[in-house]
Amino acid sequence: MSMTGTQLRELLVRKWGRSYDVQILRRGERRFFQVMWRYLEQGSFELSEAEYDARLERVSYYLTEWEVSAQVEEFLARTREKPRIGRAVSFPLGLKS
Repeated sequence: MSMTGTQLRELLVRKWGRSYDVQILRRGERRFFQVMWRYLEQGSFELSEAEYDARLERVSYYLTEWEVSAQVEEFLARTREKPRIGRAVSFPLGLKS
């Protein structure tokens, strides 16, 4: 399943009502999809909307290439966690070898 940055943003807004920042974190051989506590609608958010959209496109590209976009979509649908200041919502990606 493929995912675009626009689709990823829609998932985030549908889940939490805000355009949260996301990143992919690598620890050793493992990779994690993280939803950060910062969001586009914050006055202090450091990215412009165009920069934010470009970031989502980049992240969604990797999720699609690694064939884990469905995992992320399912995780976002079922998680009860919410990003809080200083604490990201983190999901380990089950990458195929």
